[in-house]
Amino acid sequence: MQLIKFLFFLFVCFFPCWLIAQSRYTISGTVRDEKSGETLIGASVVLLESPRSAAVSNSYGFYAVSAVPGHYRMVVSFAGYGNDTLEVHLTRDTLLPVSMGFGGRQLQEAVVTAGRNSNVSRPLMGVQKLSINEIKDIPVLFGEKDILKTLQLLPGVEGAGDGNSGFYVRGGNTDQNLILLDEATVYNPSHLLGFFSTFNSDAIKDVTLYKGAMPSEYGGRLSSVLDVKMNDGNDKDYHASGGLGLISSRLNVEGPIEKDQGSFIVSARRTYADLFLKLSKDSTTNQNTLYFYDINAKANYKLGEKDRLYLSGYFGKDVLGFGNQFGIDYGNSTGTLRWNHLFNSRLFSNTSLIYSKYNYDIKINSGNNDIGITSYIKDIHFKQDFQYYVSSESKINFGLDAIHHTTSPGVITASESSSFNPLTIQDRYAWDNAVYISHDLSLGKWNINYGLRGGDFAVMGPGDFYTYDKDGNPIDTAHYSKGGVVKNYFNFEPRFSASYKLTGSSSVKLAYTRTTQNLHLLSNSTSANPTDVWIPSSNNVKPEIGDQVSFGYYRNLHDNQYEFSSEVYYRYMQNQIDYKNGAELVANANVESQIVFGHGRAYGLELFLKKKAGKLNGWISYTLSRTERQFDAINNGAYFPANQDRTHNLSVVGIFKASKKWTFSADFTYYSGNAVTWPSGKYEVDGQVAFLYTSRNAYRMPSYNRLDIGATLQGKKTKKFDSNWNFSVYNLYGRENPYSITFEQDPGDASKTQALQVALFRWVPSITYNFKF
Repeated sequence: MQLIKFLFFLFVCFFPCWLIAQSRYTISGTVRDEKSGETLIGASVVLLESPRSAAVSNSYGFYAVSAVPGHYRMVVSFAGYGNDTLEVHLTRDTLLPVSMGFGGRQLQEAVVTAGRNSNVSRPLMGVQKLSINEIKDIPVLFGEKDILKTLQLLPGVEGAGDGNSGFYVRGGNTDQNLILLDEATVYNPSHLLGFFSTFNSDAIKDVTLYKGAMPSEYGGRLSSVLDVKMNDGNDKDYHASGGLGLISSRLNVEGPIEKDQGSFIVSARRTYADLFLKLSKDSTTNQNTLYFYDINAKANYKLGEKDRLYLSGYFGKDVLGFGNQFGIDYGNSTGTLRWNHLFNSRLFSNTSLIYSKYNYDIKINSGNNDIGITSYIKDIHFKQDFQYYVSSESKINFGLDAIHHTTSPGVITASESSSFNPLTIQDRYAWDNAVYISHDLSLGKWNINYGLRGGDFAVMGPGDFYTYDKDGNPIDTAHYSKGGVVKNYFNFEPRFSASYKLTGSSSVKLAYTRTTQNLHLLSNSTSANPTDVWIPSSNNVKPEIGDQVSFGYYRNLHDNQYEFSSEVYYRYMQNQIDYKNGAELVANANVESQIVFGHGRAYGLELFLKKKAGKLNGWISYTLSRTERQFDAINNGAYFPANQDRTHNLSVVGIFKASKKWTFSADFTYYSGNAVTWPSGKYEVDGQVAFLYTSRNAYRMPSYNRLDIGATLQGKKTKKFDSNWNFSVYNLYGRENPYSITFEQDPGDASKTQALQVALFRWVPSITYNFKF
């Protein structure tokens, strides 16, 4: 009933917008690369004789512009491509596909400017887009092109540790980021404990990060959305590309299924540190395993002028083992079946059926104990999105999500000779359903996006559900059969963003966003581990709720060659999760008894300056922020810094195109130390020294700084073959940045305590050979 009332409310609010268009016709189509057939996301389309008739191609390359009948010159532009001009005589709705090439005809500067200042005019705030061309030149650990590590160089984004792919956005935890690969949720976005990203850049087309102020079609996480789109594949010719590095190699194959009708792409990657281990003469070393592999695959086919079918998938696995004593393997698998349909020139539809799973398996063999631990989370997801282009000044997005979650917290198996008993923790089930609607509206100098998302999270049986007292002791048990509803959580999530153009090259923006999260990662470490466990909201665990307000000033300089932005934000978070001291999170049937609930707040200033043209490109980002938590049972109920709290965060990135053959790059990173809990004193009990801990996170790790450099040498380029060498050094000046600091009694003097610092990396040189034919 609540859902029906919500839908009626949306109908009453938004129905008038459908009646705006009068005596106007629409030009629509898909923008593609003329050489590969790849759809281009974010291409600008402008009618010169009607400048307000403008649009940007959506996530599937589709655009639509409306105008009164007449003769127009339609200009299409996209970063890195020349501008194309098409003559259009508009007397009826017209379907007009556009193919863009690097040799498109350049037009007057005013047109170029119109297509390149969308960062000023668009209403959404806190949006960061990454170019794959930028990523390939930035030096990172082990020489791999890495989306997640590059994101950490942007304002408001912090890395989870030295060389780690995990990241925090505007004070949120790592699990508060929704990470999507072709619409499928990726629950663990890292390989080899975080040193590599899950995403193979050879397979990626577009990367967009929404920092809090996300459109209403996204939901399920508090802090951010990272939306990653895979390449579609070349529908003109067959190509292969790849790279050979010191740590890993990769291969990418793509080509047409039927020329101009459909295409495929397959990208694979594998590390081979395990092969070097086997060369060792030490039996304790050559029996160890340490590698990962992943495969991205995608195919699409044009069913007609108005229909296209897509099928994409990802499979990745990590294997780590120490002889036959310990082993862990973990991985993600996703699959997306998508159908794009154009009902008419104004109504675009995307229908998706999505599968996602993350699992880990641990094997321990110690003496007579042969133990296995398994856990997973699995989603079956149906998604329907519509975009209705009322006019060039008005667009409506609406749709629905239906996700069935299955979480298996843990199954423990043990051999007959083991002293441990087998244990199976109950699986948990939930339906996560939502409907949404949003409206993009242009009113003179104002560009506005407002919308509403309504979600119903239903905790389902079968299973036993416990009620706990304030000390975490179970006081009641209720059993629910299959299909029984244990608890319903219904939440409204209003979204509003607006920009006001001060001049043609500057604007101010403001936004308010409410988000909710019903899946929670149980982790008592500072960064995500492969053995962390996801649990859904339940009769004890309430949905996390976040409210964020933000305000910003945007300006483009020197004919849009420079982009500057400054944003301030404040986020208040309810039902935040922390853990009791000594909490056991793995394979604990009563894990909810180990949790405490409280509040959080995060606020800060973000500055960003980017240079986009000329031989020298790059950016400078700076973040001044605070992130705090408050729990009645911790720190006497007072606010304390969260683990990821860092006051200052500075990144400088430079890419210099010295010649046709040589490109040089460098990045510098500095940030304040994380908040940590260290002993304030010590005492002796029965001859044993124990450390005294007082306030939570009252101390700071030392500050962090690092300089990386890289160089790319372009090989001889022909029509059929292209290659380059990439050289890089991570942490050029060899600073031993602390990864962890622990305390122990000085073995030489029992009255003293010594601090032990662990640093992971000093100098890490890398060489990679890349090729394409």
